[in-house]
Amino acid sequence: MTQTDQSGGQDIIWLTQDAYDKLKSELEHLEGPRRAEIVAEISAARDEGDLKENGGYHAAREEQGKNEARIIQLKDMLRRAEVGETPPDDGVVEPGMVVTYKFEGDDDDEAESFLLGAREIDPEGLTVYSPQSPLGQAINGRSKGETVTYEVNGKQQTVIILDAKPYVA
Repeated sequence: MTQTDQSGGQDIIWLTQDAYDKLKSELEHLEGPRRAEIVAEISAARDEGDLKENGGYHAAREEQGKNEARIIQLKDMLRRAEVGETPPDDGVVEPGMVVTYKFEGDDDDEAESFLLGAREIDPEGLTVYSPQSPLGQAINGRSKGETVTYEVNGKQQTVIILDAKPYVA
């Protein structure tokens, strides 16, 4: 669910158990084996001598920075994760729901569906929109049948929410 936590902190991220497990596994890999590999690459490159013109050393240091940044990102996401609680099947749009919508004026056969949630969920064959995206912000908390207008790239867009059902992995 996307909501502000009790302490007024950052938004909670809704994740399936599978997505949570994948992120946790990635974190463990980055903190363990991957971190050790990078340290070994830096050490080997440092042993080659002059660091100013050592491309391998600089590449390894850059990779180390990316690795550490991803570790921080993953720890934050996992700390804020709300795992596996399926939202109620009440037609109200919220994280964890597969939303079917169409743009005003389009035919019903032009309707599209997406999962409102964290991109890390990565469901097969289903686009994921973040609750913080323009569309996600506009429809979060709205109900099946509502027409919603929001702004994206300076243009007004109007969508009709056709359905909102809980995501089932």
